[in-house]
Amino acid sequence: MTRFWRDAAGFAVVGVIEGRYVSLQGHDVALTLQQVEEPKTVKNRMHLDLLVDDVESEVTRLEALGASRLTPTAHEEFGQTWFVLADPEGNEFCVAADPSATAPPNS
Repeated sequence: MTRFWRDAAGFAVVGVIEGRYVSLQGHDVALTLQQVEEPKTVKNRMHLDLLVDDVESEVTRLEALGASRLTPTAHEEFGQTWFVLADPEGNEFCVAADPSATAPPNS
């Protein structure tokens, strides 16, 4: 899971504690991944959305890193487009169009 999220986000691994906690660092963002003993039995209790300029290209890039597309076609609602994916460990997340990339400029 570490390799996937490191490469997906373009972060660097900056620390590992007891092999269970991995700290990743980006420009102004840090992310800690924690391994848990229990297997996944239900949908994630926390949901992550990655907002991008080009949804199709990002989904293709993440699939090459090991993600699985859980929805064969894009969801479209409220003017938003997104796909549901799973990382190599089965954790679900979405890749969605960044609304700020398509928002009209303020006048």
